[in-house]
Amino acid sequence: MEGWKRAVVFGALGVGGVLLITGRRGLGMAAAAAGLAVLASEYPEKFEELWEDAPEYLDKGIKIFNSMSRVAEQFAEEGARRGQGAWREITAQ
Repeated sequence: MEGWKRAVVFGALGVGGVLLITGRRGLGMAAAAAGLAVLASEYPEKFEELWEDAPEYLDKGIKIFNSMSRVAEQFAEEGARRGQGAWREITAQ
């Protein structure tokens, strides 16, 4: 891939990611789509394989996200329990 195409792809994906994180979803999706379109024009056969395997990738991503959510909930519950215990100790003194 030529240098300018690589710069366009990474720049568009980076800007798209930053815009998505900052809450400007429409612009972020448009920028990311533009970067992916340039990348797809350079490697159409790879994108066809990726498109065919997308459901499997999505399933794995959802499983990972659910596992991480459960761990975060357990941390929050444990933190709340410890916080209540510490508060009781402080008020008892």
